[in-house]
Amino acid sequence: MPLNEYLVRANIPGIQGIDTRALTRHLREKGAMKGCLSTENLRVEEAVERAVNGHGVIGMDYVREVTTRSAYDWDPTDRMSREWTLVKGDQEKSLEVGDNGEVFKKLPPIKHRIVAYDFGIKHNILRNLRQHGFQVHVVPATTTAEEVLALNPDGIFLSNGPGDPSALKYAHEILRQLIGKKPIFGICLGHQILAYAYGGKTFKLKFGHRGGNQPVKDLKTGRVAITSQNHGFAVDPKSLPSDVEITHINLNDGTVEGMRHRKFPVFSVQYHPEAAPGPHDADYFFKEFQNLIDSTPIQC
Repeated sequence: MPLNEYLVRANIPGIQGIDTRALTRHLREKGAMKGCLSTENLRVEEAVERAVNGHGVIGMDYVREVTTRSAYDWDPTDRMSREWTLVKGDQEKSLEVGDNGEVFKKLPPIKHRIVAYDFGIKHNILRNLRQHGFQVHVVPATTTAEEVLALNPDGIFLSNGPGDPSALKYAHEILRQLIGKKPIFGICLGHQILAYAYGGKTFKLKFGHRGGNQPVKDLKTGRVAITSQNHGFAVDPKSLPSDVEITHINLNDGTVEGMRHRKFPVFSVQYHPEAAPGPHDADYFFKEFQNLIDSTPIQC
């Protein structure tokens, strides 16, 4: 259908007639900033005033707006996590056919039961976790450490999400109580919240990291991965305690892209290993999470 018809039907605002190249050059020089889009016929001065006085993102807790309202088990019937594929010769035995003739790879048996904190979680993260043998129980962002430990999961996953990580003081405290109790893997906002739980801080990037072409170096192996990122804050390396090791850095600006606790089974990355449609260079972190759980003594 025509784009305008689609936007009207979906109740999505749009904009046209602006010089997008001029806007790009402006943001490239000045950095990310607040703006005002309006369906009203505003005077320029009034629009600028609204933009300047807008809340912006600093100090805002948007997680409470997007997190699930109640806990749930992800995909208990194993239908939403199946990976679509093409039939390839002798691989047919490892495939299954859907109701409409689609062909899927068979999911592996469940090996680990984990709890996933929903700070703004994406379905493809949940699909990837199940595809790697995890059974996932998703909980709201405000779920207490006591409630999670009462479930006795094999591990805890911390999702991506929007907003300023410094504003999520309830999440900082929850994670302080969970570190050392269970293996933990965090991505994006979960990575930043872990920094605060360690006693560290974050800062707002001038431009933010956006897109699927961010180069990240593994400081242990020297290997460089092309990653998908979408965030406006970064961990301050100088604020981290000595028992937290920086494991990955962004090759464009040197910012922290990965951390690992030297004593406890906790690690995190700033980017999205589940990126759809890709890149998939960082997919191996799900296997690392499996290995971390397997190598951690069982705790009740």
